[in-house]
Amino acid sequence: MPLSNEEYYRIQKLPPYVFAVVNEMKAKLRAGQQDVIDFGMGNPDGATPRPIVNKMIEAARDKRNHRYSMSRGLPNLRLEVTKRYKRNYGVEIDPETECIATIGAKDALAHLLFAVIGPGDAVASPNPTYPIHQYGVIMAEGHACMLPMNDPATFLQALHDLYKRKPPKMVLISFPHNPTTCTVDLDFMKEIVRLAHQHGTMVVHDFAYADICFDGYQAPSILQVEGAKEVAVEIFSMSKSYNMAGWRMGFCLGNPKMIKALARIKSYLDYGIFQPLQIAGIIALRECEEETHKIRDVYLKRRNVLVEGLNRAGWPVEAPKGSMFLWAPIPERFREMGCLEFSKRLLSDALVAVSPGIGFGPMGEGHVRFAFIENEHRTRQAVRCIKQFLKA
Repeated sequence: MPLSNEEYYRIQKLPPYVFAVVNEMKAKLRAGQQDVIDFGMGNPDGATPRPIVNKMIEAARDKRNHRYSMSRGLPNLRLEVTKRYKRNYGVEIDPETECIATIGAKDALAHLLFAVIGPGDAVASPNPTYPIHQYGVIMAEGHACMLPMNDPATFLQALHDLYKRKPPKMVLISFPHNPTTCTVDLDFMKEIVRLAHQHGTMVVHDFAYADICFDGYQAPSILQVEGAKEVAVEIFSMSKSYNMAGWRMGFCLGNPKMIKALARIKSYLDYGIFQPLQIAGIIALRECEEETHKIRDVYLKRRNVLVEGLNRAGWPVEAPKGSMFLWAPIPERFREMGCLEFSKRLLSDALVAVSPGIGFGPMGEGHVRFAFIENEHRTRQAVRCIKQFLKA
């Protein structure tokens, strides 16, 4: 007799996938030949820069690159990302002891949690949040302490209060923040590091949107803080910065003990990233910095079209300074129905798909998230449809 999901120990800890409701509706509408404009998933739609693709093709033709690779990543790949940190943030990182290549940011985060978090260990993180930040902790049998992310000051105050009651074993943060788009300055990072030193806490900073910053804002690396490497690691992903989402290439950098723990658990679980992708990644880091600025500017133009259009349509929203998202409060007359029902109505009546805020945790209620993954023409089309929907 086949097992039910309820009999799988870790699966039963995971809630129903809220986004599946909208995704199913979207699939049915498209099957009926309806033109759905999709701002739901944060999945970059741009091409990976040509020099990176060309290098991958060249490397893939060499049979030597078809063998198992190094779980920790090629030495030259790790060297190049540490050089990038030196150029962009003035941070010295040892590529041998303070850096490991990972199969994307999720691989780094999920396996690091398995390596260093035990049953009942408290991990403090913002809510709403990117789901793996909460459920990665739960799957590692830790205790997810959800602190409100209305703004960075609110989160920091809640963290101070938590430290007074019972210091967490880890603080897990991510700025620019997904989904709320909140941004912070270096002083915020300094306070996180200070608290970690004071209480003996680990810190993980998911830096997925490091390069997607607008209006002169530059996101700080936590590793810029003096003493950060004694308590913290940072996860950097090439998915958004280089349009390499499907390539699954990321890094964990910083505290040598945490890097060593991650390297040890990964040595049992994988043989690293396919070697031609790593070789292409070297070229990306070495030669394609200018491409990250072009990618950022594409998101900026889309942000401006969406924000200006929604405001003209009667849906007040504020332009984010970072990330590839817009975190939008539900228009007042729809708030009683909640964000999931509102998202379903927006999809059925306006053919515009967004992510309901509740999918990012209980504190996401009352909001929806737009991802800047449709071009400017399609975004203008969506705004027209939304305007008609709001007037109905």
